[in-house]
Amino acid sequence: MTIRVFLLDDHEVVRRGLRDLLESAGDIEVVGESGSAVQATAMIPALKPDVAVLDGRLPDGSGVDVCRDIRSVDPTIRGLVLTSYDDDEALFAAIMAGASGYVLKQITGTDLIDAVRRVAEGQSLIDPTLTARVLERVRSGASGPEELESLTAREREIFELIAEGLTNRQIGERLFLAEKTVKNYVSNLLAKLGLERRTQAAVLASRLLH
Repeated sequence: MTIRVFLLDDHEVVRRGLRDLLESAGDIEVVGESGSAVQATAMIPALKPDVAVLDGRLPDGSGVDVCRDIRSVDPTIRGLVLTSYDDDEALFAAIMAGASGYVLKQITGTDLIDAVRRVAEGQSLIDPTLTARVLERVRSGASGPEELESLTAREREIFELIAEGLTNRQIGERLFLAEKTVKNYVSNLLAKLGLERRTQAAVLASRLLH
């Protein structure tokens, strides 16, 4: 079965090299590419690739932002962030965006092909202990992006319940709150996380918890 891949990198030479490398594997087809985060965000959901290989940093955004946006539209699309930067905050952001993998550009060609295949199969290349550490940061409100630091304990609790698939009414029953009150909490936490829709929060939360 052919794995459909989309490439996002602002360097044309890099994209061409990645395309040649991946398509040489025989079971991978590059169905689209872009050098722009904004353009990729519009293109990827329409093309419905199995895996989107996303450059970590771009002139008009980041692969992490693109990952978060496309998965809020179609959670079946798996994001593989390919970056030159190895730091906790970038990894934290990738996990929060629902990325299935976070690999450095120093990776060998063979390992990258293997990474694409594994992500396409639904595997996560991110160490579960790192995901757990990120979740703990969300729960505790420990150092991290300012948006997370601003979440109250109740908002973090509701954030986790969203991941369980609970509706506002069910969350209200669980926490003994009025449904309207829960709705207000959800609106507040969406604003603090820079999200527009509840489904986006569900994508982020479920990635953290599972």
